[in-house]
Amino acid sequence: MSRKFFQSKARKIKLLLLDVDGVLTDGSIIYDGSGQEVKAFNVRDGASIKWLQRAGIEVAILSGRNSKPVLVRAKELGIEKVLQSALDKLSAFENFLAETGYHPEELGFMGDDLHDLAVLKRVGFSACPKNAVLEVRNAVDYVCKAEGGKGAVREVAEIILRSQKKWKEITKRYYE
Repeated sequence: MSRKFFQSKARKIKLLLLDVDGVLTDGSIIYDGSGQEVKAFNVRDGASIKWLQRAGIEVAILSGRNSKPVLVRAKELGIEKVLQSALDKLSAFENFLAETGYHPEELGFMGDDLHDLAVLKRVGFSACPKNAVLEVRNAVDYVCKAEGGKGAVREVAEIILRSQKKWKEITKRYYE
């Protein structure tokens, strides 16, 4: 896929939809001694989510699992649309479109595994971490250089912001 092609697709994105396990995290599921789930999130991914929001691009979560740490992280980042327990991600995605009024071409989605394929094929811009399964890597518009939970979301956020000519405006505050 040529750089120009995926940038033209990223230019239209109004909302970035993110899978959790394997995208926002490295895919590990960790339980503490009392059986509570613990997740590690990348701080740079979080910063880039805030940048997208400042640039007027919404961020939402679409996960097949139900996890309290995801709700905590979403609240911390100001992500209001969190769809969990979406075992049929395509149905959840279609309901999301109906509820929000977005068109598929206005959405980007990052996924990493087979259950993400149907949604990845429906959105305007699809991406995956470097360590996504082969079928996903072969189906998306952009394969990140970074792995899930290790800056892949940041990479995609930068592509969207740069392709929409919003990168300089978002980052200028750090140079002053």
